[in-house]
Amino acid sequence: MKNSLLERVFRLKDSGTSLGREVLAGFVSYFTILYIVAVNSLILSEGGLPLDGAILATILLSAVSCILVGVWSNVPIILVPGMGLNAFFSYTMVQSMGLSWQSALGVVFVSGLIFTVLSFSRLTKVLSDAIPASLKEAITVGLGLFLILLGLEKGGIVVQGEAAILALGDFSQPQVMASILTIIIAFVLFSRNISGNFLITIVAGCVIAFMFGTLDLSQLTFQQADFKAYGEVFAAFSFEQAASLPFWTAVFSLTMVLVFENIGLVHGHVNSIKKPELFQKAFQATGLSVLLSGVFGSSPTVATVETAAGVASGGRTGLTTVTTGILFLLSIFFIPLIKVIPDSAIAPILIIIGILMLQHIKHLELKDISDAIPAFLTITLIPFTYSIPDGMAMGFIMYPILKITLGKAKEVSIIMYIIAGLFLTNFLVHIMG
Repeated sequence: MKNSLLERVFRLKDSGTSLGREVLAGFVSYFTILYIVAVNSLILSEGGLPLDGAILATILLSAVSCILVGVWSNVPIILVPGMGLNAFFSYTMVQSMGLSWQSALGVVFVSGLIFTVLSFSRLTKVLSDAIPASLKEAITVGLGLFLILLGLEKGGIVVQGEAAILALGDFSQPQVMASILTIIIAFVLFSRNISGNFLITIVAGCVIAFMFGTLDLSQLTFQQADFKAYGEVFAAFSFEQAASLPFWTAVFSLTMVLVFENIGLVHGHVNSIKKPELFQKAFQATGLSVLLSGVFGSSPTVATVETAAGVASGGRTGLTTVTTGILFLLSIFFIPLIKVIPDSAIAPILIIIGILMLQHIKHLELKDISDAIPAFLTITLIPFTYSIPDGMAMGFIMYPILKITLGKAKEVSIIMYIIAGLFLTNFLVHIMG
């Protein structure tokens, strides 16, 4: 009875998968994205949210969002607060633009409302069709490089340099040695296509970290989740500063990034499981999730690049993300345990996912220089600026400029001209501000 219900909801046979494979992929997705609980919470706390409230907001939002996308669109896409967007929330909207964290949540809510309306209208297809394939693929490749950089940094393999922007880390340090050994194990397991290789990597990474003395067990004092602190965060969004220019500047910037980043991400994920027809429903679930972000008390969610970990482990349906969502709910009782998973155990997963995303470069049409230059600007500037929106913006602005100068203005849609103009206007507002 249970299996037949799951079959009706998730159509496992039609996707060539099984209950066991989907659940395993859900576990892998969970452990791959688990770091977001600690990282997102700490970044949100720097924007003024109480830390315990931010932890619960991250967990609950991630759980509900994953279950939502799994049931609504039947795709294995992980929706959790996006890296980069949490920094934009705390450091830009709150610290630089002077919004209170409650007003910043109001910005997230309004952006989510706009996103949701777009996702349920025909404008989604219009926007998606207006963006050249070269830029869509470039976003995926750029995110791959960004993820590799994050993995190398988490493992201590690259650090901020003195004579250069980046330099090799100190390979004599225990954390770096643990990362290198774990990466080797990860590459071997992945290359041999061992079932559950990412999950095995994380467990092996924890054991290696323990052997090198870099596994911090000091936080393993289990305590009850502080729901009282979360009461200060849930539905705390405010429109008190809605009459100010910073509020609507933040709404514009956030909406632009959310819509176009997720178009690229969702497009890439549904194509990776060979189900492009599910793009619209997956995009709708993403919009609803962003709307819920403002209510639950967090920076907005995105269709994360770590989704590739679950897909690489065999996930093909929404059962993968429903499993991930349930595990997020259970993690409320194991918050201290989550915090002790070392970076050296997560770094190899991020690097492998990044490498998988880099393979999209083979889809790029590079013969036309007016396509190639904007694509490569996007690819290089996403990791080099450490900013997904800035890298995207430069590619989107340069595309119509080159087409016009080469006499190919008709190849650019009206929508693309508008998008480029909005990105350029946003840059000018920041410069003048």
